[in-house]
Amino acid sequence: MDIATIIGVILGFICIVGAILTGSSIALFIHIPSMLIVAGGMLAATLIHFSLKQVMTIMPVIKKTLFYKLPSSQELVQNMVNYSAISRRDGALALEQKLADVTDPFLLKAMRLVVDGQDENVVADTLATEIQYLQERHQDGKKIMEFMGAAAPAFGMIGTLIGLVAMLQNLSDPSGLGAGMAVALITTFYGALLANLVFIPLAGKLGIRSKQETLMREMITEGVIGIARGESPTVVRERMQALMSAKHREELKPDIGAAGKSQAA
Repeated sequence: MDIATIIGVILGFICIVGAILTGSSIALFIHIPSMLIVAGGMLAATLIHFSLKQVMTIMPVIKKTLFYKLPSSQELVQNMVNYSAISRRDGALALEQKLADVTDPFLLKAMRLVVDGQDENVVADTLATEIQYLQERHQDGKKIMEFMGAAAPAFGMIGTLIGLVAMLQNLSDPSGLGAGMAVALITTFYGALLANLVFIPLAGKLGIRSKQETLMREMITEGVIGIARGESPTVVRERMQALMSAKHREELKPDIGAAGKSQAA
């Protein structure tokens, strides 16, 4: 679970509600027609801009962003080093018994390609296509969130204009101008709040998680290609760590000796 996102959203709402309560009543900021204008207008515009299929996929993407935990780089590199040692010692078919322990669908598919004896070029092309579609799915989700982040303030302004028009029609009653202006501005408040506390930050988080997951998939691809070529565990490790920064390479030091010992045992 991505605790930072959840803490950020909760903390943001607590700060805003707390600021409201110090100067006025929370009831003044609850206006159902304004909520309908912002939420309904934003959803309608999103459905017009994107296909229904794209919009329906946004919740699974957000759920995965918040709750899916990527494997650690250290664990991933060590596992691939172990698989390489098994393959060089006993052959690629010996990896089949390890597939039951693999939970990552991408890694499982990659390992099945190796076990099936596919050529390294076939393995590389197949996994590259998987990564490409992964990036496209994430990019669609990011675009939808960014669009919603832009549409929410726009419909907030539309709601404000509607409120101002209604208020200006009753200039004969000056006592109601203040209350009318407050109601007119609430829609702008709703739109700005949703955009800057929910949709735009989530779009940024989707982009970050997409880059992280893509890196993991590319590391798996490099490791699996090395195994398919029959390269040594050391070469497989270097292939995978080539995609990482120098600092992370120093932090990740898989035990090559442990891989061989585990096979001997």
